[in-house]
Amino acid sequence: MTALDARDATPVPAAEPTDDDGVLGRAYRALSVGIVSVVLLIAFEATAVGTAMPVAARELDGVSLYAFAFSGYFTTSLFGMVFAGQWSDRDGPLASLTAGISAFAVGLLLCGTASAMWLFILGRAVQGLGGGLVIVALYVVVGRAYPARLRPSIMAAFAASWVIPSVVGPLAAGAVTEHLGWRWVFIGIPVLVVLPLALALPQIRRRTARPEDGRGEGGGSDGGGSDGGVEKGRARFDRRRIRLALGISCGAGILQYAAQDLTWFSLVPAVAGAALLVPAVRGLLPRGTYRAARGLPSVVLLRGVAAGSFIAAESFVPLMLVTQRGLSPTLAGFSLAAGGATWALGSYIQSRPRVEPYRERLMFLGMLLVAAAIAAAPSVLIHAVPVWIVAVAWGFGCLGMGLVIASTSVLLLHLSAPEEAGTNSASLQISDGLANVVLLAAGGAAFAALGGGALSHTAITTSGSHPAAFAAVFLPMAGVALVGAWVTTRVRGDHPVSEGAG
Repeated sequence: MTALDARDATPVPAAEPTDDDGVLGRAYRALSVGIVSVVLLIAFEATAVGTAMPVAARELDGVSLYAFAFSGYFTTSLFGMVFAGQWSDRDGPLASLTAGISAFAVGLLLCGTASAMWLFILGRAVQGLGGGLVIVALYVVVGRAYPARLRPSIMAAFAASWVIPSVVGPLAAGAVTEHLGWRWVFIGIPVLVVLPLALALPQIRRRTARPEDGRGEGGGSDGGGSDGGVEKGRARFDRRRIRLALGISCGAGILQYAAQDLTWFSLVPAVAGAALLVPAVRGLLPRGTYRAARGLPSVVLLRGVAAGSFIAAESFVPLMLVTQRGLSPTLAGFSLAAGGATWALGSYIQSRPRVEPYRERLMFLGMLLVAAAIAAAPSVLIHAVPVWIVAVAWGFGCLGMGLVIASTSVLLLHLSAPEEAGTNSASLQISDGLANVVLLAAGGAAFAALGGGALSHTAITTSGSHPAAFAAVFLPMAGVALVGAWVTTRVRGDHPVSEGAG
């Protein structure tokens, strides 16, 4: 189905959903199953690819280009997020979602059939573009197709869909890689959501087919955003934002490259990356983001602070357990396995209607849990401390992340006018992704400077790691998480906030 088909389609009248309909009620079941299955596909890919990637790089004689297989995905996904925001606001989310899933599948097939490392990296870049298109389109679907009372529940379902992949994904990918070959890890994933997606696409078309009046059939906008349903002209793509999106993608990629090499020469690409990145970020995030202005800017900032501090710290947990406490990689990875369940539990708690008046307090508590977990993790550097402390601490940290991340998504949709949901959702994802790469690069630089080794985007190699190198990562990230606790006191906003440049 083309974007023109989606824009011109007239919604088919249907029975108005009742208050008893939940996300799995008759009115929303097909839509919910379909879009959650898309998240499940992304989750399986994200958790499985790390297992297959080393084998793929070795067989393709591309170990020297290993890091670019990760950074290629990340940089193109940033551009995809911005483009999807405009596309979804202009034509509705269906075209962006369809194109994104198609690109994601094509990228997986390119990776699975690659005969050289540069073809593999190209496949990862196509995947990233598709992933960026998909994630923003899904947020717009939630904003337009679901009423406000159901949005916390569907966000909780998104989080829950990561539980099984986080536990099963690495094990399944390892078994497939060992018995069938690494290529089948990439080729087999698209099959997982064909049937559920076939159920969801007609529902997405019916409920979100009229972007002009800001209301899907499901009443997701909660009013506002239209002037009596009067047909309006199609908005043009903002070429300035497209240029900024290219700048942010290129800048992030160059900055990642610079962070891998701690030499004086690396300052040149670092400065070039920052020169591209800083003005692009200022132009793509809501005005006031970096001074934590109340409402939408603070929601966007909080998303980046929470995700960046937690993911940057989490990247070093298995390495610390392997190099400092002698655990096998499998056992070190399992130390984080419980986090998927507690993350889903946190998302479930925030979705309950009874806790809605206390959402900001829950987010504050969540960031305190995140800070405490990050600060507690390096305690295992003291050999008298049992290693299971990390698993317990990370379980509580993931509980806090479940409370915070899902709540930022809910608040963003609440604070966004219907016609701005795509653009603002893109800003939220950009904040998330950029914080990940910037804080991971900063932590990796500190780690390497203190004798810890070298850090790539998700793969870390080490030689003679010193305990102080790990402390130099975890303790600053705990401080960043505490800053996030303060930001939660500024997310309250009573009216939709327009996204502005700067």
